[in-house]
Amino acid sequence: MRIAITGIGAISAIGRNCAETLQSLLDERSGIGVMRLLGSVHTDLPVGEVPLTDAELKQMAGVADSEPMPRTSLLGIIAAREALQQAVRDQKSDVSQQPIAFISGTTVGGMDLTEQHWQDYAEGKATENIRLHEAGESTNTIARHLEVRIQDSEFRFVATPSTACSSALNAIMLGANMLRTGQVKAALVGGAESLSKFHLNGFNTLMILDHEPCRPFDADRHGLNLGEGAGYLFIEPEAEAIARGATILGYIGGYANTCDAYHQTASSENGEGALLAMSGALRMAGLQPSDIDYVNAHGTATPNNDLSESAALMRLFGENMPAVSSTKAFTGHTTSASGGLEAAICVLAMQNGCIPANLNWANTAEGLITPVTHTEYKPLRHILCNAFGFGGNESSLIISREGIDLSEAPLIDISICRSIEISNDIDVSAYVSGAEARRMTPQMRQIVAAARRAMAESGITAPDAIVCATQWGCMLQSMRFLQDMIDSDEQQLKPTPFIQSTHNTIASLIAILTGNHGYNATYSQSKQSLDCALTDIQTQMSLGLIQTAMVIEFDEQVDAWDAVLQHIGDSTQDIARVSIYTNNKQ
Repeated sequence: MRIAITGIGAISAIGRNCAETLQSLLDERSGIGVMRLLGSVHTDLPVGEVPLTDAELKQMAGVADSEPMPRTSLLGIIAAREALQQAVRDQKSDVSQQPIAFISGTTVGGMDLTEQHWQDYAEGKATENIRLHEAGESTNTIARHLEVRIQDSEFRFVATPSTACSSALNAIMLGANMLRTGQVKAALVGGAESLSKFHLNGFNTLMILDHEPCRPFDADRHGLNLGEGAGYLFIEPEAEAIARGATILGYIGGYANTCDAYHQTASSENGEGALLAMSGALRMAGLQPSDIDYVNAHGTATPNNDLSESAALMRLFGENMPAVSSTKAFTGHTTSASGGLEAAICVLAMQNGCIPANLNWANTAEGLITPVTHTEYKPLRHILCNAFGFGGNESSLIISREGIDLSEAPLIDISICRSIEISNDIDVSAYVSGAEARRMTPQMRQIVAAARRAMAESGITAPDAIVCATQWGCMLQSMRFLQDMIDSDEQQLKPTPFIQSTHNTIASLIAILTGNHGYNATYSQSKQSLDCALTDIQTQMSLGLIQTAMVIEFDEQVDAWDAVLQHIGDSTQDIARVSIYTNNKQ
């Protein structure tokens, strides 16, 4: 199967659509500047804001001003609608009659509304809005507003990967795998993320935000600038695209996700996880490093990331380094949306034969690659796009001018060979050392113990994949950081609660503690989170990409959050279950 890209959509600090985005890239015009909309006390930190208020975004998205909606969802509606409209333009047959997946990565979800209304929630006011907090509900909101654009058709499958800054790229991978197994005939894939005070303060506690415009790969770089935006691709089998008369913009060439298994926020010095991801994408595409014409690097401009990614690029390409640039000096780091936004940018680059500049670069240093500093024009056959997230979640995608044949396979049955539900009979001390335990919440300790016990009892000590399913994520640490942020007026915050607040904390923690470099993912899709996780591993097992997988289902009860939910007849609960799945055809 050849997977065609027939639609792209983008919104960010450099453009409200793909045309404006392209023009900003060609003009080398950055969107990073003074904070105007976020409302944080840290106005000294430059950001890449979409220069529209929520009211203006609602008008642009066609959303009633009275409808509560996270900014993440508004950005997602606008970009996803652009990709969908481009895909169905001048079609000969109705795409809405085909089963379509909508897969959108995010971490922030509705956090912007939660932090605005937290005091009201505590007093029992505006409680209905609390449903909009979770990442999956943000995706559901986008889906509902898009369905009217495909003649009231419903998406066959909706999912929310939440793997920090690699979320959107992982969404693209799942969509491609679902096409290859025939579960859907098309997929709208990518991600959306808005700025929030929670994220800004979290990154600030890590001391990796620059007080000036960021300088990826520069010897004098001091950190990243946060941004916001959304980016999506509409992908479908080439045969379907041709039958519809759709314009093919490019192709999915290959992709891979791995785990660096090194640290929750830092990358390894030798870039092992990044190298494995890039090599895996090349292997799937049947390409050699010399076939890559341009690398859209993750390139956050932090001292650690740029050095680690440079090491991986040098190991992969040696002396034959292709053109490399990071576009984050244009948009800021749009975190979970970055893989979707930058994949759309890569399609624009291929379509227009241009390599975007790596803005603000001036000085080289040992161990760092030298990027493209001004727009270059040349034909591009294959582009490698990187997105790396917290927990060492490393993803790479190849976008190609011509189709590359990817294998197909029917869905197969999978089964549990060992399942452990967390209970008081698990002796945590038998599986988790005292030094390890001191850095974990109680639930983390229990899950690690259960994971190690499940591996020992199943005889599978190195599963090919670790996949988590959670509705609310790591709520204890999320609420702790949110409350501290509000109580302290964003001052003197501690980094640990933020580090452990991301949805993929558990999956990456297990990988780090077991040295597992395999596939690593987390899904946060409301009550359907486990179904999404199982769909992912079933699809990969069918394609022969993995043979074994650890699946962890978790949520945790937090009194402050539970009290709010009870006002609308809902609640949180402690859930923790670890299962080992295998391919029944083994």
